[in-house]
Amino acid sequence: MRIAYTSDQIRAAEAALMATLPEGALMERAATGLAVVCARMLGGVYGSRVVLLVGGGDNGGDALYAGARLAARGARVDAILAGTRVHAAGLAALRRAGGRVTGPHPDHGPAEDPAGARVRDLLGAADLIVDGMLGIGGTGALREPYATLAGLANDAPGEVLAVDVPSGVDASSGRVEGPAVLADATVTFGAWKIGLLVDPGSGHAGRTELVDIGLGPHLPDPDAAVPTDADVAALLPRPGASSDKYRRGVVGIAAGSERYTGAAVLAVGGALRAGVGMVRYAGVAEPVAQVRARWPEAVITTLAPGEGVGEVGRVQAWVLGPGLGTGDEARAIARSVLSSEVPVLVDADALTLAAQDRSLLRRGAPVLITPHAGELSRLIGVPRERIEARRLENVRRAAAELGVTVLLKGSTTLVAEDGRPVRINPTGSPWLATGGTGDVLAGLAGALLAAGLSGYDAASCAAYLHGIAGREGPLTAWDVAEALPETVRSLVNGPRHIGSPAKLGS
Repeated sequence: MRIAYTSDQIRAAEAALMATLPEGALMERAATGLAVVCARMLGGVYGSRVVLLVGGGDNGGDALYAGARLAARGARVDAILAGTRVHAAGLAALRRAGGRVTGPHPDHGPAEDPAGARVRDLLGAADLIVDGMLGIGGTGALREPYATLAGLANDAPGEVLAVDVPSGVDASSGRVEGPAVLADATVTFGAWKIGLLVDPGSGHAGRTELVDIGLGPHLPDPDAAVPTDADVAALLPRPGASSDKYRRGVVGIAAGSERYTGAAVLAVGGALRAGVGMVRYAGVAEPVAQVRARWPEAVITTLAPGEGVGEVGRVQAWVLGPGLGTGDEARAIARSVLSSEVPVLVDADALTLAAQDRSLLRRGAPVLITPHAGELSRLIGVPRERIEARRLENVRRAAAELGVTVLLKGSTTLVAEDGRPVRINPTGSPWLATGGTGDVLAGLAGALLAAGLSGYDAASCAAYLHGIAGREGPLTAWDVAEALPETVRSLVNGPRHIGSPAKLGS
């Protein structure tokens, strides 16, 4: 797992480490790593033009020291100071190396309007802009002149490299509450920050690289983790020599309706393509006909209107809800499934039913819910836009409040269970935003539940596999289901680090 932390956890670890080091040693390590990445992005340092956006904190100091190293190698380096506070030793180092300074105080250079011609000209001519305005302690919307400088950096033609976290992104949560730097790359120090891995913050971070500065021994238990290929491969069930279809897992699927037949076909397909031992499908006449035609290996029970699933047969887990409808007949099916004593995955229409009567989710056996932001909004009474802006906060709230495991779908898929680190899924692509892919995910996760994985592990593995299967498009939900066997094989036969969030380095 790639472990991620809040800004408070990182600062506490930094304080503990600094107490064991000579003054300035930690910033020296950070600045050296930052300068290496700057040089790599520039290609050739000599003759390049670098602009530093410098705040008054340690990130500004990191940028100034890195800029001094680049200036010593022949780059033209200009520092634009965002305020009167500045890291004095870093500023002196930059000046000694030949760097130039523009700022709001006579000691730092001419007082310039952050939107003025000189600042615009410097940013417009830069090959690389280094965002060192705000660090991991920054919260809320950017104030001036930071907001203006962020906008100018975003509009400039050169590449933008953020120091530790893009200014305007909350390092602990990924929240973005106003203008923010849109970086091409981010160099972060010591440990991963949660805000770099969760949207909308992750969308501002670009490529990410972790620079080790020695924090490891001082870091606490994590608040979040990112699975890797190796983690998922270790969790995936494998049939043994004595396996049969029952030992490999039997999943029941209650999905589809006269109106939504495709959801049943896709959910059953997701389960079968994931390698479940058997699917027992229960539904009304029309989806039964569609499932039988496409998946003859499924064991099928046709339900009469208003009938529950009591005669389907023994299963190790249920998938409930895709395309089920929300009328009285669907409610009867939902109640019969949720009265069972096996884990149940609750998706789609069953989530709507649960939002109308949350007591449906209160049961002795485990429950895994798989909402998108709108469905979670109805379940916990939080506006959809707030859930999308504060995904981490609300997925934790839902897990604690509802007493279930939550797989929150979206641009960053999150898996939460009360008392455990939130798992941040690193795979997937915008191509998955198409009808029916959630039905495939439900079947896939249900298959893993039936194979014996906990809701927490089944959700994490399913999101990971689903993301890999849908990473190239254009695609349909059927394409995702068809890609699952090869996706599973690729992990079981040898992890290839498909989902690593570290795109520039480790």
